[in-house]
Amino acid sequence: MNQSFVHPVEKDLTKTYKGSIWNKFIKSLKQFNLVEPGDKIMVALSGGKDSLLLASLMKALKRHPLVPFELVVVTMDPGYPPALKGRLVTQAETLGLAVHIEPTTVFDVVNRQAPDNPCFLCARIRRGILYRLARKHGCNKIALGHHYDDVIETTMLNLLFSGSVKTMLPKVASTEHPGMTLIRPLYFVREESIVDIMHKHDFNPIRCGCPLAEKTMSSKRAAVKQWLKQLNAEHPGIDASIFRAPDNVNLDYVLGWHQDGKRHQFDD
Repeated sequence: MNQSFVHPVEKDLTKTYKGSIWNKFIKSLKQFNLVEPGDKIMVALSGGKDSLLLASLMKALKRHPLVPFELVVVTMDPGYPPALKGRLVTQAETLGLAVHIEPTTVFDVVNRQAPDNPCFLCARIRRGILYRLARKHGCNKIALGHHYDDVIETTMLNLLFSGSVKTMLPKVASTEHPGMTLIRPLYFVREESIVDIMHKHDFNPIRCGCPLAEKTMSSKRAAVKQWLKQLNAEHPGIDASIFRAPDNVNLDYVLGWHQDGKRHQFDD
């Protein structure tokens, strides 16, 4: 990684986008203690807008260190077409990122085993591979590019389609991989700010790259995203209320909940 090279995106993060991106990034690091002294953090770079911004932020953080840490940028190649893979590499090099690319056959496996519902299986396989790659590179944390809007959408997806009150957490210690923690440094960053800075600097992030997923863009998440957009246009601030809700649970008015694998009832 060329730490001395500073792309205009990095400069913009602490100037034009200081309020909308940089300060919110730093807020998540401090509020949830995401980066600690001695950490070796693996940024999972998919080539999408969120992971490109996250990698740039973590690289910039090395120049403005809150705490000493090491950084590794890794791309798990699930079977990208050559053109997409080339675009990912070019954009990473433009940002001064040295990326370790790990080839896999995830797309082929998913195509054989779950052609009608690929995303769930794909995400599950990818997550397992990311943990393995983090161990390979000696990392104790994996940084993912989920942002504020992802949190809201996940909360509503669980409520509407799973009948559960569950959100996306900023920090998760793995139970299956002891000593490994997932962190989400973009937790407070709005998607519109990410889109704006990528567009301003003429980046063309890749999408999923999966030919199966491209055919199912009318997914539940896409539907919830559109619904929330319409709802917030009619009732400004409703997205912020949804974001705050999991941090404002009143157990006196909850029928039941799960904790440490046990089911509890309101009248226990």
